[in-house]
Amino acid sequence: MTPITIIATIAIYFALLLVVSWVASRNSSNATFFTGNRRAPWPIVAFAMVGAAISGVTFISVPGMVGAKSFAYLQMVLGFIVGYALIAIILVPTFYRLNLVSIYGYLGERFGSKSYKSGAWIFFISKMLGASVRFFVVCAVLQILVCRPLGIPFEINVAATIALIWLYTVNGGVKTLIWTDTIKSFCLISSVGLCIYFVASHLGFGFGETISAITDHPSSKVFFFDDPKSESYFWKQFIAGIFMAIATNGLDQDMMQRHLACRDSISSRKNMIMSGILQFFVIGLFLLLGTLFLIFIETEGIEPPEKSDEIFGLVAAHPLMPATVGILFILGLISSAYSAAGSALTSLTTSFTVDILDAPSRFEQKRLTRLRRAVHIAMSTLMGLIIIAFYHISEDDAISAVYTLASYTYGPILGLFAFGILSKRRVNDRLVPFVCISAPVISWGIQWALRNYLDYHTGFELLIINALVTAIGLGLTSLTQSSASQYVKKPA
Repeated sequence: MTPITIIATIAIYFALLLVVSWVASRNSSNATFFTGNRRAPWPIVAFAMVGAAISGVTFISVPGMVGAKSFAYLQMVLGFIVGYALIAIILVPTFYRLNLVSIYGYLGERFGSKSYKSGAWIFFISKMLGASVRFFVVCAVLQILVCRPLGIPFEINVAATIALIWLYTVNGGVKTLIWTDTIKSFCLISSVGLCIYFVASHLGFGFGETISAITDHPSSKVFFFDDPKSESYFWKQFIAGIFMAIATNGLDQDMMQRHLACRDSISSRKNMIMSGILQFFVIGLFLLLGTLFLIFIETEGIEPPEKSDEIFGLVAAHPLMPATVGILFILGLISSAYSAAGSALTSLTTSFTVDILDAPSRFEQKRLTRLRRAVHIAMSTLMGLIIIAFYHISEDDAISAVYTLASYTYGPILGLFAFGILSKRRVNDRLVPFVCISAPVISWGIQWALRNYLDYHTGFELLIINALVTAIGLGLTSLTQSSASQYVKKPA
């Protein structure tokens, strides 16, 4: 697999994206960019969400994590399904009833302007860092496979790919994302399925033999009930999966802007539940592929890479594999990574323009369009700078790093929404930013104490701890309903 072959694959994929973007963004407006005019068919959105939920880090990291953690991740994905159902039942009707462009407008309706801005800023920081980490991993892979052999600096690599992503999202926004995510979902599922076929064929396995080889391999263990202190313990993974899905999908503008593009609440709820079920089966394919990679490495006597995230690339580029596998790897990688970065830029632009600048209520449409495009450029530039800053940082298991980061940054958002929905109490709006900043710090201290004094290793349940600390802080600063003022509406 030569650098020229990889560049050609990327060029063809981007040409397809630009055509789809051009068709989808015709006669577009600010409403098209922010909400897709709420005309998206729910089955299309459900299928598109499969690709939207899978980043380049997932594509690289999930098959590689099988060697160390088996199929334990599937326990968390089971929790995702329950989390998606709770989003559909509780959050979706609320967001549609309030007719929100940004979901953080709920916090302004419920608590006040400081809470609203706190949620928006937390999302901004969370999404910018999370998306940059995800995209950094992919840029690093392309640097090794393409740019380094051609003598292209990492900075040029990042700048070129960010510019291409900006190009196909600049006009269409959410409407464009839904259709490009549909292409991404198709490319992802096809690439993983075909990679399974080619690796199994090389090993001489038919369908039945492939299933038997995978189930007989020690890495295919799914459920872990034996050690409650372990990060892989079932109930820790399952419960964390529920809250992680709620935080990173239901309370994430990037994800919810697609769901809110459906015609009505009922359609959005159908889409939400279906996308959760589809995601379970797609993640299952990634894990099956990971075990097949281990069998291939063991059979051929290949030295395993130092970092698990390099396994997919190692096998795909191996001389024993046909060139088709390498092309499928690149196709799946770029479709997952670039689409995820594009959706992050769109949601960051939406949130910054609507939530932080409050531009729709301040400017007429032409000026709003100019401002939104300027913000889009600024978000693209900032993401590129953060990715470059991450260069040379080593990660053994990138997907775990992403979820750990989410546990710290999404915890306050989860706590804010949970307190607002489950309680009728008002909060001291001026103290909410302080609570949101303090909660991750206190959660880190709790994590440290549990590890050092009780030998308890927190996994992704750190998100729950963080949200609870936030909710307790809100409760301590809250006002009783009788002494509270009326609901504080977001300023018009």
